[in-house]
Amino acid sequence: MGETLDDIDFLVRSDHRVGVLETLAERPCDRNDLRAATGASSPTMGRILTDFQDRRWIERDGRTYRLTELGAFVADRFGTFVDAMALERQLRDVWPWLPHETDGFSVDLFTDAVVSVPGPGYPYQPVERLTDLFAETTTMYGFGMAILKSSNLDAFFERALDDLVCEYIYPPGVFEELLAWDKETVIEATTRSNYTVLLHDDLPIDERCGICLFDDRVSICCYEYETGTLRSLVDTGSDEMHDWATSYYEQFRAEASPLEAADDLLSVESFP
Repeated sequence: MGETLDDIDFLVRSDHRVGVLETLAERPCDRNDLRAATGASSPTMGRILTDFQDRRWIERDGRTYRLTELGAFVADRFGTFVDAMALERQLRDVWPWLPHETDGFSVDLFTDAVVSVPGPGYPYQPVERLTDLFAETTTMYGFGMAILKSSNLDAFFERALDDLVCEYIYPPGVFEELLAWDKETVIEATTRSNYTVLLHDDLPIDERCGICLFDDRVSICCYEYETGTLRSLVDTGSDEMHDWATSYYEQFRAEASPLEAADDLLSVESFP
């Protein structure tokens, strides 16, 4: 293990070594190309190329260097590790509010991630990101807690009153909050064939997050139930995440009640 760690340390403690490996993974290069790509000095580049040749990671053909099969293996696995660590770093601070205890949910479902958090000087990043997702999709399916900000609701219902095909499973309390926000707009939207409201009074994650499925992305809204504090909006274009979220959504869809048959779940009077 010690020698393996030494090789890892050899590579990762030099940005120039990583740069040479990544550049040669794209194409064979001569020394000048490698210096231009990495910013390494001539003496530094000489040492790197010698070290890589000693490890049989590269071979030379005239003035051109290329990865050996062994070097290509290292570059591929190192790239995978770097991508994994970059994803882990993105998710680290918001992990407590993601549904990681839910069956089938795992970090492996993410192949990319956009993590939007409310910063101390600018708290609107998650709200703006969700509005962008509304604008870019033609369909939306979801359940749980939505971001209850008027700017999001304005953008959502503008689309719902237009052509957005949407089916959403609300906890009754959340739907009542929508009615309190703008009863006329919400009622008008429920009359449209493209907007379907379902109610479910026992969603297992409605105390922590809500999930939306768009055409080609899945978003997870994370917040603290006790305080209502929005923690993050995390979205990904992963097919694996979309498959998991769809399967999970279908479980609750089968249990949910159509709005017109769920009067007993609502405390709002005179809802038609």
